[in-house]
Amino acid sequence: MKRLFPAPWLSLALWLLWLLLNLSLSPGNLLLGAVLGVCAPVMMRKLRPLPTRIRRPDMIVRLLFLVLYDVVKSNLAVAWGVLNASHRPPRSAFIKVPLDLHDANGLAALAMICTVVPGTVWSELALDRSILLLHVFDLEDEALFIQHFKATYERPLMEIFE
Repeated sequence: MKRLFPAPWLSLALWLLWLLLNLSLSPGNLLLGAVLGVCAPVMMRKLRPLPTRIRRPDMIVRLLFLVLYDVVKSNLAVAWGVLNASHRPPRSAFIKVPLDLHDANGLAALAMICTVVPGTVWSELALDRSILLLHVFDLEDEALFIQHFKATYERPLMEIFE
């Protein structure tokens, strides 16, 4: 049964979404939605992430507030940097951040955090997952930034996933 329905809730959701998008309960749409709901999860089974165990759920809430704080702070810093670019141009740079986090789910969460926080862009991850190339909009001190990045984002993610 698990081979036919590797993700039963996803199958049900896809079937319902198909019916909702077509606004029809005709037999053809019912059948086509069911085929989509069964076939899509089977074909995408290899792309599903491995199951993970959350070790510190309380750290998720703490990390969420840290990211929220950094988003607001970074938005203000980037806006100030753009407004004052004629007086002091931003010192953007690519930096290599050594990573201790190797869990795929943790790295995915780190990628989302880097995308959400203004002023940073995830650029590249080394094949062995040991170094992250990150673009920073306005970099004052590389060592201080790396220390902040690892303490604020990487360490909590390691506590959550590893």
